[in-house]
Amino acid sequence: MSDTPADLLPAPRRLTRDGAGSYVLDSGTGLTAGEGTESTARWLRATLGQVTGLALPPVDDGSAIRLRLDPSLPAEEYRLTATATGVDIVGGAPAGVFWGAQTLRQLLGPDAFRRAPLAAGRPWSVPHVTVEDGPRFGWRGAMLDVARHFMPKDGVLRFIDLLAAHKLNVFHFHLSDDQGWRVEIQRYPKLTADASWRPRTKRGHRASDLWDDTPHGGFYTQDDIREIVAYADARHIAVVPEIDLPGHSQAAIHAYPELGNADVVDTAALPVWDTWGVNPNILAPTDATLRFYEGVFEELLGLFPSTFIHVGGDECPKDQWRQSPTAQARIQELGLKDEDELQSWFIRHFDTWLSERGRRLIGWDEILEGGLAPGAAVSSWRGYQGGITAARAGHDVVMCPEQQVYLDHRQAPGEDEPVPIGFVRTLEDVYRFEPVPPQLSADEARHVLGTQANLWTEVMENQRRVDYQAFPRLSAFCEVAWSELPAPAERDYAAFEARMAAHYRRLDALGVDYRPPGGPLPWQRRPALLGRPIEGAPPNK
Repeated sequence: MSDTPADLLPAPRRLTRDGAGSYVLDSGTGLTAGEGTESTARWLRATLGQVTGLALPPVDDGSAIRLRLDPSLPAEEYRLTATATGVDIVGGAPAGVFWGAQTLRQLLGPDAFRRAPLAAGRPWSVPHVTVEDGPRFGWRGAMLDVARHFMPKDGVLRFIDLLAAHKLNVFHFHLSDDQGWRVEIQRYPKLTADASWRPRTKRGHRASDLWDDTPHGGFYTQDDIREIVAYADARHIAVVPEIDLPGHSQAAIHAYPELGNADVVDTAALPVWDTWGVNPNILAPTDATLRFYEGVFEELLGLFPSTFIHVGGDECPKDQWRQSPTAQARIQELGLKDEDELQSWFIRHFDTWLSERGRRLIGWDEILEGGLAPGAAVSSWRGYQGGITAARAGHDVVMCPEQQVYLDHRQAPGEDEPVPIGFVRTLEDVYRFEPVPPQLSADEARHVLGTQANLWTEVMENQRRVDYQAFPRLSAFCEVAWSELPAPAERDYAAFEARMAAHYRRLDALGVDYRPPGGPLPWQRRPALLGRPIEGAPPNK
């Protein structure tokens, strides 16, 4: 039995119910894949085949799901039409066909999101509808931090499936930080041999005095990365890797002490960091450091085909550079005004280096300080202002302000949240988030590539906790990123909640351990040993 067509999420641009009938899938249903749609056909056969038990063989005519391209449509747009003879999904490009297939899965009902049938021979049907749809933004992203708490590969692949089910198309993969290095770099084996594990981990947020003395770590081999990228590509999701520099780098400095400011600190004694917050130990602005990270990025470019490469650039304290004779000599040599311009020089170097190889640099909004290279893009996290400044200067922007879309922040007031940190951002708050600041003119707003929700994992020690923090708020975010919604105050949140009633059943079928609408269950509530809430203390990156 199918869901009501009006229960689709994200909300489509246009949906028409074409009578009261339904198309029934049975053993005679085939699947026809036009040129360019083969990957979606494989996904449909695997996904629907396992839950319906239907083979969906290739057919030339008759009852079928039919996939084809129509270049007159924009790339990610699709048109789905269900009639008595089958379902036609037409997309402007392969991605559009795939998003149409995701809509088909929703129309088949929540049990279509399971991995095996609940009963043999049960009927599957799609209401007679026409859905015409396409996304508002080209960048609809979610960031997962695997540096603070490592997520095994299977969990990453599952996370990608959840993004695809919500029509999100960018997976921002935060692969390095002070607390761990997570990607194999063959020319620098100590990054994984030494920098991928820490001896203990702080429990709770940075004000906690509790520790877990179990060593924590892990990393992805290059073949793991190839698999993750291929898996995402088959779901039309770009994987944007992040290697943070020049701050958030203590794990790398632990493995290779010469990367740090050894003239002012004993870098050989620095461990992989075991706590949270802003770390004072940053990279030295030397030619050797530049060559080292060029080597890192050379291997990354062979693994990640994405246009954008994220270099972090955030929360970089300059105290060591102020004290370092080496850093001060570099400032003088380059004729720079101060340490902010030295960081800008650092970022500009890699912007040029990436541009020469056909890629684009993107970084957190601190990279605006001291001047920004012309081709660089900005992830605006400290509110809207960084994005406004960047767009007005002609830079492309991804809007991800922590006040609205940092999903590690608490979901309700009070003390029942597992670790009640940061700003309160409810499901409704996320639904009313508007990525394009009203201060931008129409020409400036064209620089807003899209939007992204971020999951920093200081207090998300496993997949279950990631689920709890991400959902259902990521379901609201996907509609903000995809659908053409009215102004925030005019959005019909009650109607969204009604559609979420059906979507919770889909999340249940997928095994997502989301925060229930009525609040945390007893086991999900904050353990008393974690102490009082940390008011107004959002996590640091």
